[in-house]
Amino acid sequence: MEAKRREFLGTAIGSLAVCGVARGEETPNGELVASPPVAMAPRSDGIEFGWSVTRLCRGWIELEDGSGVRRFARDGWGLVPQGDKVLRVRLDGLEPGTTYRYRAVTESMEGEKQRIESGWREFQTLDPSASSTRFVVWNDTHDFSDTLRELDRKTPAADFLVWNGDADQNKWREEAAIPSTLLSPGGTDFTAQRPLAFSWGNHDARGTYGFRVPDYIATPSGRPFYAFRSGPLAAVVLDTGEDKADDHPSFKGRVASEALRREQAEWLRKEVIKNPAFQDAPYRVVFCHIPLRWTDEETVYSFDHFSKRSRDLWHDVLVEWGVQVIVSGHTHRITKIDANDEFPYAQLIGGGPQLDLAAWIEGVADKKSLRLKVRKLTGETAAEMAFAPAR
Repeated sequence: MEAKRREFLGTAIGSLAVCGVARGEETPNGELVASPPVAMAPRSDGIEFGWSVTRLCRGWIELEDGSGVRRFARDGWGLVPQGDKVLRVRLDGLEPGTTYRYRAVTESMEGEKQRIESGWREFQTLDPSASSTRFVVWNDTHDFSDTLRELDRKTPAADFLVWNGDADQNKWREEAAIPSTLLSPGGTDFTAQRPLAFSWGNHDARGTYGFRVPDYIATPSGRPFYAFRSGPLAAVVLDTGEDKADDHPSFKGRVASEALRREQAEWLRKEVIKNPAFQDAPYRVVFCHIPLRWTDEETVYSFDHFSKRSRDLWHDVLVEWGVQVIVSGHTHRITKIDANDEFPYAQLIGGGPQLDLAAWIEGVADKKSLRLKVRKLTGETAAEMAFAPAR
């Protein structure tokens, strides 16, 4: 792990310099800020930022708009955001479809006094009334640094990036692995032009410290499932949980996926399909790590290639809502499955973690259609789908 830490610092220091974040001594114990500010949980009325620190700090976001500079420095308990591993700041009350300039400010609270100000950067809130939207998807990166750097380099700017599960490779055996894996993957500043909508994969909840991941990753709802509108697209992010039964001995009693799946089924029925913002959306997409369909559902595998446990609970309500496509990862195989009479929604699956298997998905929705393309790092289009407006 120490070798991994040294490798991370070598790449992350360069990344911090590029994005305008000041830094202290160039030693593992001298760094105060260890990642760029990561833009997460984009909404029409706000966003959240998180960044990695190496000792006890406080921090805030300064936001610049036409009325001047505002400071966002409050957590849910009436305190300035503080922490010795990560700082999180949620911004509320913003205008839809608006570009804001911001910077992250960090001050040490123990040891040598330091104040770190990131460079001024920009983000844009989501716009439910926009005529079009563009999104991108990664999946199953498994902390492969070379792949992450290539994905970051090749993937264009977008309204949001869905990181569709399995960011981790080592099953969170040490909490120290979480910040570098999630907040500066491969040493990149990966949300500089595409705010993150995180989707939990089965690996992301595994291991001794999997329960700590929510400390580092924000979602709009504070849960691993949520929904939002971006232009003509209604997006639902669901957590398919583990790829084996909860009582599988490898989980050592840590997993309660079945209850989570049932909760999401009720949430879909009560809060999503009855929501006017989602009822009138021309395009309806579900993002979830494990596919809900597979090409060979009769074969018994050592782990689930598709989540029948999830599908049995969610299928009827998703059909009632009119979902057009499920976008997933997990199998490490680029796959597309068209809709049919039994399953009136298509299934699209991205690639794997190695450079030759990796892919990113681009989605563009406008008045005419929703177009999805799976692009390999070579530039080749490996699969594509298109959908007409639902209404």
